Amino acid sequence: MKILPSDITPYSIYINRRKFIKGAGAAALSFSISRKTQANHIGDNDLYKELLDNNDTLNTFEEITTYNNFYEFGMGKTDPYKNSGSFNPIPWTIKLEGLINKPKTIDLEKLLSLVTIEDRVYRLRCVEAWSMVIPWQGFSLSKLIKIADPLSAAKFVQFETIFRPEEMPGQRRRILPWPYVEGLRIDEAMHPLTILSTGLYGHDLLNQNGAPIRLVVPWKYGFKSIKSIVTIRFVDKEPKATWPMTAPSEYGFYSNVNSLVDHPRWSQSTERRIGEFKRRKTMMFNGYEEEVSHLYKGMDLKKFY
Repeated sequence: MKILPSDITPYSIYINRRKFIKGAGAAALSFSISRKTQANHIGDNDLYKELLDNNDTLNTFEEITTYNNFYEFGMGKTDPYKNSGSFNPIPWTIKLEGLINKPKTIDLEKLLSLVTIEDRVYRLRCVEAWSMVIPWQGFSLSKLIKIADPLSAAKFVQFETIFRPEEMPGQRRRILPWPYVEGLRIDEAMHPLTILSTGLYGHDLLNQNGAPIRLVVPWKYGFKSIKSIVTIRFVDKEPKATWPMTAPSEYGFYSNVNSLVDHPRWSQSTERRIGEFKRRKTMMFNGYEEEVSHLYKGMDLKKFY
C-alpha cells in the first residue's frame, strides 16, 4: 500500500492517543494506528531527542518508506514501495519450532497482547554503504525466545520470511533462493538491543518495510534484519542464511558492521546517510561497540565477518 504525503494525521494526535490507550490498560497491539494513515512528522527529532545519539537526526518518513532493500518485491530501491501494494499481512502467524520445549504457532495479535511495545531509535547500516536513523516500535526478541523456552542444545536461531510469489513479484524470479532465511547466535538474539519490530514512526510497519513483523539488529548490516517473518527455528549448529549461501566471499554469517572489512566491490570505511551529501566515517558495530563488543571477545572479526 502506497502512503502519500497528502494522507496526513498530526503526529501529536497519535502520541496523545497512545498515552490514553496505555493509561486505559489496552493491549500492546492497540499502540499502533491504522496503516492507512500517515503522521505529519515535522519536529519529530524533538519528540525522539531523548532516544537520539549525538550527531544523529531522524530520516524522514518518506525516505524510510520509499528507499528500501526487499528483494521479494524487486531489486531496485524503490521497487518495494512500488510493488508491495498487493501483499496482505493480516492475519499473521509465527511458527516456533526446533529445539524448544514449547513448539507452537502463535497468532500475531495474541503475541502482541503478551508484550509491551517500546519506542527505539536505531541506525540501520546497509552493506552498500548507506545508512538511516529510524524510530522503530517493537519489543525485545528475548521475550519471544522465553515463550519458546529453548533447550540447552539450542545455540542458534534461524528466521524465515514468508513465501508468497503471487503477492511478492520478486519471488517469481530466481534472484535468490526463496524463502529468505537468516540467523543469529542465541546470545545475539537474546541481547536487549535485538528487537522484533511491528512499526516505525508511530505506524504499523508498511509492506515495503517488512510488515507485519521484522527483525532489527542494529549493530549488523541491514540484510540481517529479516522481514515478514513466519518461522523462528532453534537449532544446534550455525544455520543457513541467504546471502552467505548466495555469495559467501562477499557476505558472512555474522555481518557485524566493521569498517576494517571491506566488501570486495566497495569500501566500508565510510557511509552516506540518506538525505546527506557528506560521507560519514563508519563506526565499529554501527556505533554500538560498548553494548555488544563483549559478544565477540577473542574472535577474529576479519575472519568471522
